[in-house]
Amino acid sequence: MSCAFCKAPLTETFVDLGKTPLANRYLTKEMLAGDEPFYPLHAYVCTACLLVQVPPVVEAGDIFGDYAYFSSTSAGWVEHARKYSAQAIERFSLNGKSRVIEVASNDGYLLKNFVAAGIPCLGVEPARNIAAVAGKSGVPTLAAFFGRKTAEEIAQGGKADLMAANNVLAHVPDINDFVSGFAALLAEKGAASFEFPHILNLIQGGQFDTIYHEHYSYYSLFTLEKIFAAQGLAVFDAEELPTHGGSLRLWVGHKGAWAETPAVAALRQKEVKARLDRIGGYRGFAERVRAACDGFKSFLREQRRLGRRVAAYGAAAKGNTLLNVCGITAADIEYVCDLSPSKRGLYLPGTHIPVVAPEKLRETKPDVVIILPWNIAPEVMREQAAVFSWGGRFVTAIPALQVREAA
Repeated sequence: MSCAFCKAPLTETFVDLGKTPLANRYLTKEMLAGDEPFYPLHAYVCTACLLVQVPPVVEAGDIFGDYAYFSSTSAGWVEHARKYSAQAIERFSLNGKSRVIEVASNDGYLLKNFVAAGIPCLGVEPARNIAAVAGKSGVPTLAAFFGRKTAEEIAQGGKADLMAANNVLAHVPDINDFVSGFAALLAEKGAASFEFPHILNLIQGGQFDTIYHEHYSYYSLFTLEKIFAAQGLAVFDAEELPTHGGSLRLWVGHKGAWAETPAVAALRQKEVKARLDRIGGYRGFAERVRAACDGFKSFLREQRRLGRRVAAYGAAAKGNTLLNVCGITAADIEYVCDLSPSKRGLYLPGTHIPVVAPEKLRETKPDVVIILPWNIAPEVMREQAAVFSWGGRFVTAIPALQVREAA
Protein backbone atom coordinates (compact mmCIF):
# COMPACT_ATOMS: atom_id res chain seq x y z
CA MET A 1 0.00 0.00 0.00
CA SER A 2 1.19 3.53 -0.73
CA CYS A 3 0.12 7.01 0.39
CA ALA A 4 -2.75 8.53 -1.57
CA PHE A 5 -0.81 11.79 -1.87
CA CYS A 6 2.96 11.28 -1.81
CA LYS A 7 3.04 7.55 -2.71
CA ALA A 8 5.35 6.63 0.18
CA PRO A 9 4.80 3.13 1.63
CA LEU A 10 2.13 2.92 4.37
CA THR A 11 3.68 1.17 7.35
CA GLU A 12 2.35 3.01 10.43
CA THR A 13 -1.08 2.18 11.87
CA PHE A 14 -3.17 5.07 13.16
CA VAL A 15 -5.99 2.81 14.38
CA ASP A 16 -7.32 -0.59 13.32
CA LEU A 17 -11.09 -0.74 13.84
CA GLY A 18 -11.49 -4.32 12.62
CA LYS A 19 -14.05 -5.18 9.94
CA THR A 20 -17.27 -3.21 9.44
CA PRO A 21 -19.90 -2.88 6.69
CA LEU A 22 -20.08 0.24 4.53
CA ALA A 23 -21.46 2.94 6.83
CA ASN A 24 -24.08 4.22 4.39
CA ARG A 25 -25.16 0.85 2.98
CA TYR A 26 -28.60 0.60 4.61
CA LEU A 27 -30.49 -2.67 4.25
CA THR A 28 -34.00 -3.60 3.22
CA LYS A 29 -35.85 -6.26 5.20
CA GLU A 30 -35.22 -8.76 2.40
CA MET A 31 -31.46 -8.14 2.58
CA LEU A 32 -31.25 -9.11 6.24
CA ALA A 33 -31.25 -12.80 5.37
CA GLY A 34 -28.33 -12.47 2.97
CA ASP A 35 -24.59 -12.33 3.55
CA GLU A 36 -23.66 -8.74 4.36
CA PRO A 37 -20.10 -7.86 3.35
CA PHE A 38 -17.72 -6.51 6.00
CA TYR A 39 -14.45 -4.81 5.05
CA PRO A 40 -11.24 -3.97 6.95
CA LEU A 41 -11.41 -0.50 8.50
CA HIS A 42 -7.73 0.13 9.09
CA ALA A 43 -6.44 3.71 9.16
CA TYR A 44 -2.76 4.39 8.50
CA VAL A 45 -0.66 7.53 8.86
CA CYS A 46 1.95 8.22 6.20
CA THR A 47 5.35 8.62 7.85
CA ALA A 48 6.45 10.95 5.03
CA CYS A 49 3.62 13.50 4.68
CA LEU A 50 1.53 12.56 7.78
CA LEU A 51 -1.71 12.08 5.85
CA VAL A 52 -4.05 9.80 7.81
CA GLN A 53 -5.91 7.54 5.41
CA VAL A 54 -8.02 4.42 4.98
CA PRO A 55 -6.95 2.51 1.86
CA PRO A 56 -9.93 1.99 -0.51
CA VAL A 57 -11.67 -1.38 -0.23
CA VAL A 58 -14.46 -0.73 -2.76
CA GLU A 59 -14.79 1.52 -5.80
CA ALA A 60 -15.93 5.09 -5.10
CA GLY A 61 -18.74 4.67 -7.61
CA ASP A 62 -20.17 1.81 -5.56
CA ILE A 63 -20.40 4.14 -2.54
CA PHE A 64 -21.36 7.50 -4.02
CA GLY A 65 -23.28 6.64 -7.18
CA ASP A 66 -26.48 6.43 -5.13
CA TYR A 67 -26.34 8.04 -1.70
CA ALA A 68 -28.54 8.15 1.39
CA TYR A 69 -27.53 11.50 2.93
CA PHE A 70 -29.45 14.71 2.14
CA SER A 71 -27.88 17.87 3.58
CA SER A 72 -31.16 19.75 3.84
CA THR A 73 -32.45 17.43 6.58
CA SER A 74 -30.26 19.27 9.13
CA ALA A 75 -31.67 22.72 9.96
CA GLY A 76 -28.38 23.70 11.58
CA TRP A 77 -26.38 22.82 8.48
CA VAL A 78 -28.79 24.70 6.23
CA GLU A 79 -28.33 27.81 8.38
CA HIS A 80 -24.56 27.31 8.31
CA ALA A 81 -24.72 27.31 4.50
CA ARG A 82 -26.91 30.44 4.44
CA LYS A 83 -24.41 32.38 6.54
CA TYR A 84 -21.50 31.20 4.41
CA SER A 85 -23.26 32.30 1.22
CA ALA A 86 -24.03 35.76 2.55
CA GLN A 87 -20.47 36.26 3.77
CA ALA A 88 -18.92 35.03 0.52
CA ILE A 89 -21.14 37.27 -1.62
CA GLU A 90 -20.05 40.29 0.41
CA ARG A 91 -16.37 39.38 0.77
CA PHE A 92 -15.79 38.67 -2.92
CA SER A 93 -18.34 41.15 -4.35
CA LEU A 94 -20.18 38.42 -6.23
CA ASN A 95 -22.92 39.46 -8.64
CA GLY A 96 -24.81 38.42 -11.75
CA LYS A 97 -21.56 38.32 -13.74
CA SER A 98 -19.81 35.98 -11.32
CA ARG A 99 -19.73 32.20 -11.36
CA VAL A 100 -20.02 29.98 -8.29
CA ILE A 101 -19.36 26.24 -8.35
CA GLU A 102 -19.84 23.82 -5.50
CA VAL A 103 -18.23 20.40 -5.60
CA ALA A 104 -20.26 17.67 -3.88
CA SER A 105 -23.25 20.01 -3.87
CA ASN A 106 -25.66 17.38 -2.54
CA ASP A 107 -29.33 18.48 -2.76
CA GLY A 108 -28.59 22.17 -3.43
CA TYR A 109 -28.70 23.16 0.25
CA LEU A 110 -25.96 25.82 -0.28
CA LEU A 111 -26.26 26.88 -3.92
CA LYS A 112 -29.95 27.72 -3.53
CA ASN A 113 -28.74 30.87 -1.72
CA PHE A 114 -26.77 31.97 -4.78
CA VAL A 115 -29.69 31.15 -7.08
CA ALA A 116 -31.89 33.39 -4.91
CA ALA A 117 -29.29 36.18 -5.16
CA GLY A 118 -29.23 35.96 -8.97
CA ILE A 119 -25.65 34.69 -9.10
CA PRO A 120 -24.91 32.05 -11.79
CA CYS A 121 -23.90 28.77 -10.20
CA LEU A 122 -23.39 25.08 -10.85
CA GLY A 123 -23.35 22.11 -8.53
CA VAL A 124 -21.26 19.01 -9.19
CA GLU A 125 -22.70 15.98 -7.40
CA PRO A 126 -21.74 12.34 -8.08
CA ALA A 127 -24.86 10.78 -6.50
CA ARG A 128 -27.39 10.68 -9.31
CA ASN A 129 -30.40 10.42 -7.00
CA ILE A 130 -29.36 13.51 -5.05
CA ALA A 131 -28.34 15.51 -8.14
CA ALA A 132 -31.83 14.94 -9.51
CA VAL A 133 -33.38 16.35 -6.34
CA ALA A 134 -31.17 19.45 -6.57
CA GLY A 135 -32.10 20.01 -10.21
CA LYS A 136 -35.81 19.80 -9.46
CA SER A 137 -35.37 22.44 -6.76
CA GLY A 138 -33.93 24.92 -9.27
CA VAL A 139 -30.21 24.42 -8.64
CA PRO A 140 -28.30 23.59 -11.88
CA THR A 141 -26.43 20.37 -11.10
CA LEU A 142 -24.06 18.16 -13.05
CA ALA A 143 -24.15 14.50 -11.97
CA ALA A 144 -20.45 13.63 -12.11
CA PHE A 145 -17.37 12.88 -10.06
CA PHE A 146 -15.06 15.88 -9.83
CA GLY A 147 -11.47 15.78 -10.99
CA ARG A 148 -9.19 17.37 -13.57
CA LYS A 149 -11.14 16.08 -16.58
CA THR A 150 -14.54 17.24 -15.28
CA ALA A 151 -13.05 20.59 -14.27
CA GLU A 152 -11.62 21.24 -17.71
CA GLU A 153 -14.98 20.46 -19.30
CA ILE A 154 -16.79 22.85 -16.95
CA ALA A 155 -14.15 25.54 -17.50
CA GLN A 156 -15.14 25.75 -21.17
CA GLY A 157 -18.23 27.59 -19.94
CA GLY A 158 -16.18 29.99 -17.85
CA LYS A 159 -13.93 29.75 -14.81
CA ALA A 160 -15.16 30.08 -11.24
CA ASP A 161 -14.89 33.15 -9.05
CA LEU A 162 -15.87 31.09 -6.02
CA MET A 163 -15.64 27.36 -5.47
CA ALA A 164 -16.89 25.53 -2.41
CA ALA A 165 -16.08 22.03 -1.20
CA ASN A 166 -17.83 21.19 2.05
CA ASN A 167 -17.08 17.88 3.75
CA VAL A 168 -15.91 16.25 0.54
CA LEU A 169 -12.12 16.13 0.87
CA ALA A 170 -12.38 13.03 3.04
CA HIS A 171 -14.48 11.30 0.36
CA VAL A 172 -11.88 11.60 -2.39
CA PRO A 173 -9.80 8.50 -3.25
CA ASP A 174 -7.50 10.39 -5.66
CA ILE A 175 -6.70 13.61 -3.82
CA ASN A 176 -4.14 14.80 -6.39
CA ASP A 177 -6.60 14.59 -9.30
CA PHE A 178 -9.31 16.23 -7.20
CA VAL A 179 -7.23 19.25 -6.15
CA SER A 180 -5.84 19.53 -9.67
CA GLY A 181 -9.43 20.13 -10.78
CA PHE A 182 -9.63 23.22 -8.59
CA ALA A 183 -6.41 24.56 -10.08
CA ALA A 184 -7.89 24.09 -13.57
CA LEU A 185 -11.31 25.61 -12.88
CA LEU A 186 -10.56 28.47 -10.49
CA ALA A 187 -10.24 31.95 -12.03
CA GLU A 188 -6.92 33.78 -11.66
CA LYS A 189 -8.25 35.80 -8.71
CA GLY A 190 -10.83 33.21 -7.68
CA ALA A 191 -11.16 31.79 -4.19
CA ALA A 192 -11.98 28.25 -3.12
CA SER A 193 -13.15 27.20 0.33
CA PHE A 194 -12.64 23.73 1.77
CA GLU A 195 -14.47 22.66 4.93
CA PHE A 196 -13.55 19.41 6.64
CA PRO A 197 -13.29 17.94 10.13
CA HIS A 198 -9.91 18.85 11.61
CA ILE A 199 -7.89 15.79 12.55
CA LEU A 200 -6.69 17.67 15.61
CA ASN A 201 -10.22 17.43 17.03
CA LEU A 202 -10.57 13.82 15.91
CA ILE A 203 -7.47 12.90 17.90
CA GLN A 204 -8.09 15.05 20.97
CA GLY A 205 -11.80 14.20 21.10
CA GLY A 206 -11.46 10.50 20.44
CA GLN A 207 -13.77 10.86 17.44
CA PHE A 208 -13.11 7.41 15.98
CA ASP A 209 -16.70 7.24 14.70
CA THR A 210 -15.70 9.74 12.00
CA ILE A 211 -13.61 6.97 10.46
CA TYR A 212 -15.41 4.84 7.87
CA HIS A 213 -14.71 3.46 4.43
CA GLU A 214 -16.06 6.38 2.42
CA HIS A 215 -13.78 8.72 4.41
CA TYR A 216 -10.53 7.92 2.70
CA SER A 217 -8.44 10.68 4.33
CA TYR A 218 -8.31 12.84 7.49
CA TYR A 219 -6.65 16.20 7.24
CA SER A 220 -4.46 18.72 8.99
CA LEU A 221 -3.40 22.11 7.65
CA PHE A 222 0.16 20.77 7.74
CA THR A 223 -0.54 18.06 5.17
CA LEU A 224 -3.06 19.99 3.08
CA GLU A 225 -0.62 22.82 2.44
CA LYS A 226 1.67 20.24 0.81
CA ILE A 227 -1.21 18.86 -1.26
CA PHE A 228 -2.33 22.31 -2.46
CA ALA A 229 1.22 23.45 -3.19
CA ALA A 230 1.75 20.45 -5.47
CA GLN A 231 -1.00 21.91 -7.72
CA GLY A 232 0.14 25.53 -7.57
CA LEU A 233 -2.40 26.55 -4.94
CA ALA A 234 -1.90 28.19 -1.55
CA VAL A 235 -3.95 28.67 1.63
CA PHE A 236 -4.54 32.37 2.29
CA ASP A 237 -7.04 32.29 5.16
CA ALA A 238 -8.26 29.83 7.78
CA GLU A 239 -11.27 29.59 10.09
CA GLU A 240 -11.97 27.18 12.92
CA LEU A 241 -15.62 26.10 12.96
CA PRO A 242 -17.73 24.16 15.50
CA THR A 243 -19.40 22.00 12.83
CA HIS A 244 -18.92 18.21 12.78
CA GLY A 245 -17.15 18.17 16.10
CA GLY A 246 -14.65 20.86 15.09
CA SER A 247 -13.84 21.70 11.48
CA LEU A 248 -11.55 23.93 9.46
CA ARG A 249 -12.50 26.18 6.59
CA LEU A 250 -9.47 26.89 4.46
CA TRP A 251 -9.54 29.60 1.81
CA VAL A 252 -7.33 28.72 -1.14
CA GLY A 253 -6.27 30.49 -4.32
CA HIS A 254 -3.61 30.33 -6.98
CA LYS A 255 -0.16 30.86 -5.48
CA GLY A 256 0.50 34.58 -5.06
CA ALA A 257 -3.08 35.64 -5.86
CA TRP A 258 -3.99 36.47 -2.25
CA ALA A 259 -2.11 37.83 0.76
CA GLU A 260 -1.97 35.36 3.64
CA THR A 261 -3.87 36.37 6.79
CA PRO A 262 -2.44 35.98 10.31
CA ALA A 263 -5.01 33.25 10.96
CA VAL A 264 -3.04 30.80 8.81
CA ALA A 265 0.18 31.24 10.80
CA ALA A 266 -1.78 30.93 14.07
CA LEU A 267 -3.30 27.63 12.92
CA ARG A 268 0.12 26.32 11.85
CA GLN A 269 1.45 27.07 15.32
CA LYS A 270 -1.53 25.35 16.96
CA GLU A 271 -0.84 22.20 14.98
CA VAL A 272 2.87 22.31 15.84
CA LYS A 273 1.97 22.57 19.52
CA ALA A 274 -0.26 19.49 19.11
CA ARG A 275 2.64 17.69 17.34
CA LEU A 276 0.73 17.20 14.11
CA ASP A 277 3.96 17.97 12.27
CA ARG A 278 5.60 14.75 13.53
CA ILE A 279 4.65 11.09 13.71
CA GLY A 280 4.49 11.05 17.52
CA GLY A 281 1.38 13.24 17.46
CA TYR A 282 -0.58 10.45 15.79
CA ARG A 283 0.28 7.62 18.18
CA GLY A 284 -1.79 6.29 21.08
CA PHE A 285 -5.22 6.79 19.49
CA ALA A 286 -6.22 3.12 19.72
CA GLU A 287 -6.23 3.29 23.52
CA ARG A 288 -8.78 6.11 23.44
CA VAL A 289 -11.00 4.07 21.14
CA ARG A 290 -10.95 1.09 23.48
CA ALA A 291 -11.82 3.27 26.48
CA ALA A 292 -14.80 4.87 24.68
CA CYS A 293 -16.13 1.50 23.52
CA ASP A 294 -15.78 -0.06 26.95
CA GLY A 295 -17.67 2.83 28.57
CA PHE A 296 -20.50 2.67 26.01
CA LYS A 297 -20.91 -1.11 26.19
CA SER A 298 -20.89 -1.04 29.98
CA PHE A 299 -23.62 1.60 30.00
CA LEU A 300 -25.86 -0.39 27.63
CA ARG A 301 -25.38 -3.58 29.63
CA GLU A 302 -26.50 -1.72 32.74
CA GLN A 303 -29.63 -0.40 30.98
CA ARG A 304 -30.57 -3.95 29.95
CA ARG A 305 -30.00 -5.22 33.50
CA LEU A 306 -32.34 -2.51 34.81
CA GLY A 307 -34.98 -3.31 32.19
CA ARG A 308 -34.84 0.14 30.59
CA ARG A 309 -35.87 0.79 26.99
CA VAL A 310 -33.12 2.22 24.81
CA ALA A 311 -33.62 3.90 21.43
CA ALA A 312 -31.33 5.99 19.25
CA TYR A 313 -31.66 9.15 17.19
CA GLY A 314 -29.97 9.85 13.86
CA ALA A 315 -29.19 7.04 11.41
CA ALA A 316 -25.85 8.64 10.68
CA ALA A 317 -22.80 7.00 9.12
CA LYS A 318 -20.69 7.92 12.14
CA GLY A 319 -23.21 6.15 14.35
CA ASN A 320 -22.82 3.01 12.27
CA THR A 321 -19.07 3.03 12.87
CA LEU A 322 -19.62 3.47 16.61
CA LEU A 323 -22.19 0.67 16.82
CA ASN A 324 -20.27 -1.83 14.71
CA VAL A 325 -16.88 -1.22 16.29
CA CYS A 326 -18.45 -1.56 19.75
CA GLY A 327 -20.38 -4.70 18.77
CA ILE A 328 -23.84 -3.24 19.47
CA THR A 329 -26.94 -4.98 18.06
CA ALA A 330 -30.72 -4.63 17.95
CA ALA A 331 -30.79 -6.43 21.30
CA ASP A 332 -29.17 -3.34 22.84
CA ILE A 333 -31.02 -0.58 20.94
CA GLU A 334 -34.65 -1.11 19.80
CA TYR A 335 -34.71 1.34 16.90
CA VAL A 336 -33.17 4.52 15.56
CA CYS A 337 -35.22 7.58 14.50
CA ASP A 338 -34.27 9.68 11.51
CA LEU A 339 -35.73 12.73 9.79
CA SER A 340 -34.82 11.48 6.32
CA PRO A 341 -37.72 9.60 4.67
CA SER A 342 -35.19 7.85 2.42
CA LYS A 343 -33.80 5.89 5.38
CA ARG A 344 -37.04 4.95 7.13
CA GLY A 345 -38.15 1.36 6.76
CA LEU A 346 -34.53 0.28 6.28
CA TYR A 347 -32.05 -1.25 8.72
CA LEU A 348 -28.66 -0.05 9.89
CA PRO A 349 -25.72 -1.88 8.30
CA GLY A 350 -24.18 -4.53 10.47
CA THR A 351 -26.35 -4.01 13.55
CA HIS A 352 -29.69 -4.40 11.70
CA ILE A 353 -31.40 -1.88 13.97
CA PRO A 354 -34.62 -0.65 12.27
CA VAL A 355 -34.87 2.99 11.13
CA VAL A 356 -38.17 4.69 11.95
CA ALA A 357 -39.75 8.15 12.05
CA PRO A 358 -39.08 10.42 15.08
CA GLU A 359 -42.75 10.10 16.11
CA LYS A 360 -41.86 6.64 17.43
CA LEU A 361 -40.24 8.28 20.45
CA ARG A 362 -43.56 9.69 21.67
CA GLU A 363 -45.31 6.39 21.01
CA THR A 364 -42.89 4.19 22.97
CA LYS A 365 -41.38 6.69 25.46
CA PRO A 366 -37.93 5.10 25.82
CA ASP A 367 -35.93 5.67 28.99
CA VAL A 368 -32.74 6.44 27.07
CA VAL A 369 -32.17 7.98 23.61
CA ILE A 370 -28.64 7.63 22.23
CA ILE A 371 -27.83 10.58 19.94
CA LEU A 372 -25.59 8.96 17.34
CA PRO A 373 -24.67 12.20 15.46
CA TRP A 374 -23.35 13.71 18.70
CA ASN A 375 -22.12 16.78 16.85
CA ILE A 376 -25.74 18.00 16.53
CA ALA A 377 -26.83 16.92 20.02
CA PRO A 378 -28.10 20.40 21.04
CA GLU A 379 -30.25 20.58 17.88
CA VAL A 380 -31.70 17.10 18.49
CA MET A 381 -32.43 17.86 22.13
CA ARG A 382 -34.31 21.03 21.18
CA GLU A 383 -36.35 19.26 18.50
CA GLN A 384 -37.12 16.24 20.68
CA ALA A 385 -37.42 17.96 24.07
CA ALA A 386 -40.57 15.92 24.76
CA VAL A 387 -38.25 13.07 25.80
CA PHE A 388 -37.60 14.91 29.05
CA SER A 389 -41.33 15.12 29.80
CA TRP A 390 -41.57 11.38 30.55
CA GLY A 391 -38.25 11.27 32.39
CA GLY A 392 -36.21 10.12 29.42
CA ARG A 393 -32.53 10.93 29.05
CA PHE A 394 -30.33 11.74 26.08
CA VAL A 395 -26.89 10.15 25.90
CA THR A 396 -23.83 10.62 23.66
CA ALA A 397 -20.93 8.17 23.53
CA ILE A 398 -18.12 10.24 22.00
CA PRO A 399 -15.56 11.21 23.23
CA ALA A 400 -16.77 9.51 26.43
CA LEU A 401 -20.21 8.61 27.67
CA GLN A 402 -22.23 11.68 28.63
CA VAL A 403 -25.79 11.89 29.92
CA ARG A 404 -27.33 15.05 28.49
CA GLU A 405 -29.64 17.08 30.68
CA ALA A 406 -32.40 19.47 29.61
CA ALA A 407 -31.07 22.82 28.39
